[in-house]
Amino acid sequence: MILVTGGTGFIGSVLIRQLTAMGKPVRTLIRPSRKTPNLPRGVPIEVAVSSLRDERGLRAAMKGVDVVYHLAGSEWHGSKANLMDVDILGTQAVARAASESGVERIFFVSHLGADRASAYPVLKAKAIAERHIRLSNIDFTIFRSALAYGLNDHFTIGLGILLHAFPGLFLIPGDGSTLIQPIWVEDLVTCLIWALDDPATRNQVFNIGGPEYIPFRKALEDVMATINVQRWITGVGPAYLRGLTVFLEQLFPAFPVSVFWLDYLAANRTCSLDTVPRLFGLMPARFAQGIDYLKGQAWQKNMWKMILRRHAN
Repeated sequence: MILVTGGTGFIGSVLIRQLTAMGKPVRTLIRPSRKTPNLPRGVPIEVAVSSLRDERGLRAAMKGVDVVYHLAGSEWHGSKANLMDVDILGTQAVARAASESGVERIFFVSHLGADRASAYPVLKAKAIAERHIRLSNIDFTIFRSALAYGLNDHFTIGLGILLHAFPGLFLIPGDGSTLIQPIWVEDLVTCLIWALDDPATRNQVFNIGGPEYIPFRKALEDVMATINVQRWITGVGPAYLRGLTVFLEQLFPAFPVSVFWLDYLAANRTCSLDTVPRLFGLMPARFAQGIDYLKGQAWQKNMWKMILRRHAN
């Protein structure tokens, strides 16, 4: 049995779909909530209900589990994210419960640039979480991933919503020359699954990304070309843009960009280009050729969701 935390999220839902398509038994962990969970549709999975801090509930969820994919995180809640409770203490509780439950292996998806000395909260939190995974006395595999993109992502979909919400000028941090290395979510998940059967990936940390280094400005231009919009791209100071983002997050709870998202663009987020083909024999998709899912999106509907959710809270 495989347990997936964060199974209702962007990467988790793709992972569950691929695992079940292979005939793997999957259980996903969802936190207690009044809202109906956004589980993958048409996919046969078990569901366990527990918060990440409830170790008794976690041990019950891990009964009969051999492998845990720990994907749960809070960063996309923006300024309301609780990195300490979810990303750090939550990961510590998951690792401890897995060890006590006889889990054989745990996978963890982190970020390129994760470092306990980082000035950026998410990268610091991910590095501390990694340490809890490594100290769990369980075989582990940690993937420090570049920005993942695909249908229902936070990156390209968020850009598309913003491009439609703010006609005319489009503000970016600095001159947009920061390098990113976007990886298609299907390629990332394929590597996560293939690593299951590769003993050489046990107790290893991998930096993983797409097949090209792209300046953020170029990635934005690719998105604009795909959704057929034109905006005047204007660079501003990162501190100013961060303050504006915090304000907009407070004004619109469904705002598609978080302050942590801006942290990714504060420095180059890249790794070796040959990691995926060398370790997994897979040639990852190129960004501009892989974002056709943006065509035909209901951008106006998504924009109004962002606006109207303000009045529902």
